[in-house]
Amino acid sequence: MTTTVLPATADAVVIGAGVVGASCAHYLAAAGLNVVVVDRGLIASGTTGAGEGNILVSDKEIGAELELALYSRALWQEIGENLQRGEFDAKGGVVVATTDLVSRRLKETATFQRAAGVEAVELSADELREIEPHITRDVISAVLYPQDAQVQPMLTAAEMLSSAAVTVVTGADVTAIERDSAGAVSAVITSRGRCSTPIVINAAGTWGGAIAALAGVELPIHPRRGFILVTTPMPPMVHHKVYTAEYLANVASDNEGLETSTVVEGTRAGTILIGASRERVGFDRSINYEVLQRLARGAISIFPFLKDVTLLRTYSGFRPYCPDHLPVIGPDSRVPGLFHACGHEGAGVGLAPASGKLIADSIIGAHLALDLTPFRPERFEAAHV
Repeated sequence: MTTTVLPATADAVVIGAGVVGASCAHYLAAAGLNVVVVDRGLIASGTTGAGEGNILVSDKEIGAELELALYSRALWQEIGENLQRGEFDAKGGVVVATTDLVSRRLKETATFQRAAGVEAVELSADELREIEPHITRDVISAVLYPQDAQVQPMLTAAEMLSSAAVTVVTGADVTAIERDSAGAVSAVITSRGRCSTPIVINAAGTWGGAIAALAGVELPIHPRRGFILVTTPMPPMVHHKVYTAEYLANVASDNEGLETSTVVEGTRAGTILIGASRERVGFDRSINYEVLQRLARGAISIFPFLKDVTLLRTYSGFRPYCPDHLPVIGPDSRVPGLFHACGHEGAGVGLAPASGKLIADSIIGAHLALDLTPFRPERFEAAHV
């Protein structure tokens, strides 16, 4: 139920109605908790609404994030089978290389990924043309990742919230998180009123650091801006998420300046989405025309037919960036009752089910499928010391 009336009490309050918050609410409600979700905007009006809906294992580094991604991909399969409007599409991803050096590195990466449980299939030139007939012949090697998928992120978040027995309060700006005499969470104060609760889940994405500060703790989550180009609808021309191997380096980069790589993918609606860019410019929403030109040129270099296609629109959003590129997931030992599920950078949609399930299992004391130690919120204090 979506409303503007904040209930007086709840078993748990989730701050953030994006796809991560929706996943937390989904699994908490399934465990029998009375859950309230609050958002200062509308459902999926933040980072979720500005994303492409990617569910990727292909771009994850070996280690904790890849394990989280593989777990989440399995959960997405279960969720996707029940989505009516979320458009779950297990279309797979294709990573391409256009130089000998990048080709060698791509094949080496695929070898390591296969050893870690990722499906990575090296394609010959003929095999690539069979699945992507409109791709440039400048591509000299490619790897197919069948586990990569996509959803329509806004519709998915809305559907997950509507299908769960939760109360969603929109237009509720969180102004304070109350703590009792022992320091534990006791209530959430919003512009819509006060809700008493022993559990608060910070799923505020790029604004997760600001919400943490309301509880008296620090999380170094920063915005990392990205742009997306959207074409007019057309018959299917791009059948997978296709991106250049340079994208992998950009995802893992700590560079604050502008970085671009080529990502092209079709949608069920017929539009083609073109990315990707990254730059740390705070919450500056101004249009960077240099970025748009780079993205367009890169897309045309991989799919030449795009030079004759009309753009419908462009938009930007902010990825919640953490210094070590890992999200913050789990209980905060500094504030009893406070949990975090934020800082996923550009992987929030893909990692949402695992994040939500791990949060719910932590709260109800169930067995955890993964060790949360790499994602603990206190890790940044230890690094600072």
